[in-house]
Amino acid sequence: MPIFMDFHDLPDGVSAKHVAEMHQADLDIEHKYNCRGLTYWCDEKRQTAFCLIDAPDKQAVLNLHHHSHGAVPQRIIEVNDTIVESFLGRIEDPEKSKKTSLNIINDPAFRTLMVVTIKHKTLRLTEIKTLKAAIRGYTSSIKTLTSEFNGRLVRQEANSFLMSFASVTDAIHCGLKIKGTQNCVITPDLDFKIGISAGIPVTEKEGIFEDTIKMAERLCEYVNKPVSITSEVKDLYESEHLNVPINSSLVHTLSNTDEKFLNHLMDHTEQVWDQTTLNASDFSKDLGYSKSQLYRKMMAVLGKSPNTFIKDYRLEQALLLLQKKTDNISEAAFKIGFNSPAYFSKCFMEKYGILPSTYIQQYIV
Repeated sequence: MPIFMDFHDLPDGVSAKHVAEMHQADLDIEHKYNCRGLTYWCDEKRQTAFCLIDAPDKQAVLNLHHHSHGAVPQRIIEVNDTIVESFLGRIEDPEKSKKTSLNIINDPAFRTLMVVTIKHKTLRLTEIKTLKAAIRGYTSSIKTLTSEFNGRLVRQEANSFLMSFASVTDAIHCGLKIKGTQNCVITPDLDFKIGISAGIPVTEKEGIFEDTIKMAERLCEYVNKPVSITSEVKDLYESEHLNVPINSSLVHTLSNTDEKFLNHLMDHTEQVWDQTTLNASDFSKDLGYSKSQLYRKMMAVLGKSPNTFIKDYRLEQALLLLQKKTDNISEAAFKIGFNSPAYFSKCFMEKYGILPSTYIQQYIV
């Protein structure tokens, strides 16, 4: 059967003990709905709870909660148990204390997520090979540091890493230590980027921690700083350190306004980037800014003009197409919004220091 995670927005006054009682009520009648309650997370401070249930469908989860205690969840998503464990550390109830009748779990599901990417500025064959060798060396260090700071490596894809931390402080200190390893090993000119965001596992999106992952990825990929965090992460870090300000020379914090701008920009870009008629004027108009306003905003947050941003975004998509080897250069150029394959090759060469034709020949899957 599939596994579901649900989200409960707890009323004022509901404690971890109350949630434990509701969990027990679920376990008492779960067999009637062909369900199996695996575990739950409760956060008294944020007044949230999340249940993990093996069930035939979402309706069975709703029916179970409705008839056991009446607290119907605000949202239910289907999840993978391995992924849940990688983010949250468990998929079953922790062992109950012998001194208690209830298994009271005051364990928040709120997590701080960090994305780390390692890139090289060019794609020449020798540098690609050197980069891959360097990443193999850094992977061991990143895994060791993640464990040292009580984190969990959730995902590693080529040169990208996703980690989960229960503590904001651990996440930031781990990120700075990882960034510091860049200066400890003789490697080519690598570009380390780190984005850190925080949130809950179930939102309006279908994927677990989807909003939080996307924010961390966008901070890492697009903000023009080595280490970037959300304003919420900054506030949580400083509250854990008696309001001592975070070192802004080491960590860049996006304001709430800039976070909304970044998400607005990327949501729109993901919808229109492949349109050949797209230009900076249309881009600014669709986003609700004048050309000068958008230019200033993008330079401040991303360090790029609208035209450069659009071109770079398309070229990043081109890399993905070329790596699949399903399209030739002309087909890839048109798919990503270039009118001319020759102009596409020129832009590709300027950004990556190699022609797309040479890259296809040299690329090693």
